[in-house]
Amino acid sequence: MHPDGVCKLPGGLYTKTVEYEDINYSVASTEDQTAIFGGWSSFLNYFDSTLPFQLSFINRRSHSRSRYKVNIPQADDDFNSVREEFTGMLKNQIAKSNNGIERSKYITFGIPAEGIAEARPRLERVEADVMGNFKRLGVPCEPMDGRARLALLYSQMHPGNREPFRFSWKDIPQTGLGTKDFIAPDSFDFRQSRSFRIGQYWGAVSYLQILASELSDKLLAEILEMDAEMTVTLHIQTVDQLKAIKTIKGKISDIGKMKVEEQRKAVRAGYDPDILPPDLITFSKDAAELLADLQSRNERMFLLTFTVVNFAPTRQRLENDVFTVGGIAQKYNCSLKRLDWQQEQGFVSSLALGYNEVEIQRGMTTSSTAIFIPFMTRELRMAGQALYYGMNALSHNVIMADRKKLKSANGLYLGSTGSGKSFAAKRELLNVFLAIPQDRILIVDPMGEYAPLVRRLGGQVIEIAPDSPHHLNPMDVELNMTAGESPLSMKADFLLSLCELVVGGKDGLQPIEKTVVDRCVRLVYREQALGIATKKTPLLQDLYEELLKQPEPEARRVATALELYCTGSLNLFNHPTNVKTDSRVVCIVLKNMGENLRKIAMHITNEFVSQAVDTNFREGVATWC
Repeated sequence: MHPDGVCKLPGGLYTKTVEYEDINYSVASTEDQTAIFGGWSSFLNYFDSTLPFQLSFINRRSHSRSRYKVNIPQADDDFNSVREEFTGMLKNQIAKSNNGIERSKYITFGIPAEGIAEARPRLERVEADVMGNFKRLGVPCEPMDGRARLALLYSQMHPGNREPFRFSWKDIPQTGLGTKDFIAPDSFDFRQSRSFRIGQYWGAVSYLQILASELSDKLLAEILEMDAEMTVTLHIQTVDQLKAIKTIKGKISDIGKMKVEEQRKAVRAGYDPDILPPDLITFSKDAAELLADLQSRNERMFLLTFTVVNFAPTRQRLENDVFTVGGIAQKYNCSLKRLDWQQEQGFVSSLALGYNEVEIQRGMTTSSTAIFIPFMTRELRMAGQALYYGMNALSHNVIMADRKKLKSANGLYLGSTGSGKSFAAKRELLNVFLAIPQDRILIVDPMGEYAPLVRRLGGQVIEIAPDSPHHLNPMDVELNMTAGESPLSMKADFLLSLCELVVGGKDGLQPIEKTVVDRCVRLVYREQALGIATKKTPLLQDLYEELLKQPEPEARRVATALELYCTGSLNLFNHPTNVKTDSRVVCIVLKNMGENLRKIAMHITNEFVSQAVDTNFREGVATWC
């Protein structure tokens, strides 16, 4: 193994390995699945007869040091008991996440060469093409250097081992050991015919005998979803196109000869010569279709070796796992056969080296090979201050995400009534409160369902209602905004939308009415804009009175609509703001008001919260709303 990841194998074969991740295939629409399948078929067609490759799918039992860490430390406050309970829930979910199975996917490709100097540039070119094909599919991938490949081989040769891989290239001249010495297990035992031992673990190698004329894309996915340690390997060798066509034509000629012989037998026996054995008719039809695929469609011929290596700490568990895999294969009209007296060759072929010692091959076309599509669902695993968002329904792994690192930090909870939307939002709220102490939380609560939780967390609950002492003034304006922003223009836009909501109707405000409202807004805020310090913040009634002064009849129409909320019975927004969001957690409750009034209150509260978020942003404080 060389430091750049090039590995020299017997026979002058040099290989490299690329690790790739999953994409969402199982949950994609039919059109998207068809597009992914077509892209994967084109990917397979890239490899020619001089470029064998190996697909490796490795399921390993992860251990505590490689699992998610619960990043909720204890703090100097009154909520450590809540932290302990929440941490216990997270640890329980992480422990249940697919029973600790980590799934990795690799592709290894190799070329024959006279030496490393000749092989390296060619492998780099192939590596760039492979990664380009993955990128077109939207698959994240990364080439593996020498140490990463050795660590992978170490994990394959030490199933169930908890010790980390310790290796450095400077250790080789200092110790006199080779790269094989650093990855070799304590012992191998291949004396039995149907199983082997590697260290303290039992292993068994089987190959998939494909009997079905048509395969399902769910076969490989179901095998990989098992709760077991295993390595699934597909060794694929492309057959030269001219040689494949010549071979198929030869088979068709042989079938034709057999037809003639059967017809001669029929004439001698005295029955209709058109009556042929069913198998001969089937073989003739399949061979003709295969020739047509190779000649007229974008199909190539591959030789496939499909092996499954199971590992288990006990012999009984190993046999149970092999039986389970065999049941899955049987469901799709395939058969799992044990490699008798070839366990060593099968295990060597399963290593991510690109070296195949199993001489059991099945001829497949591009479409037939691509049906073993290696994609299922993409895991959402983010480091740092990632929060828990539940379990992946397909892979059964935990979803940990930091929304601040995404392209958009916004999020929505969607679901039917009673499906748990509010509970999920409260859980995220609590997770933020416990894990990210520097962030603030602002809640607009139309139905009053978040207030008890906020009170338990020592937060501030603000009730906006006709009989409430708390007031929000929609005319508040923040003049100290960042450069490039016009606070009066933004306030005018907000008041236009508020008046449109108050006026109602199918068409809302007409162009003349919008012009009049905009003019009145500029007149109301004129003294503030000029910097006259003695001027108090205007109220909604000031806008109402300014509208009454205008000569246009449209101004009186808007003023009449505002009268209910200025001098009428619903004048709760015609008072100076007496609410300060000093607490880390703030909940604004809008429960005790009618539906129409709540719509207006929601609009005003949204403006109030947006201003608070902008203020926090300028102060460098993240805010969750």
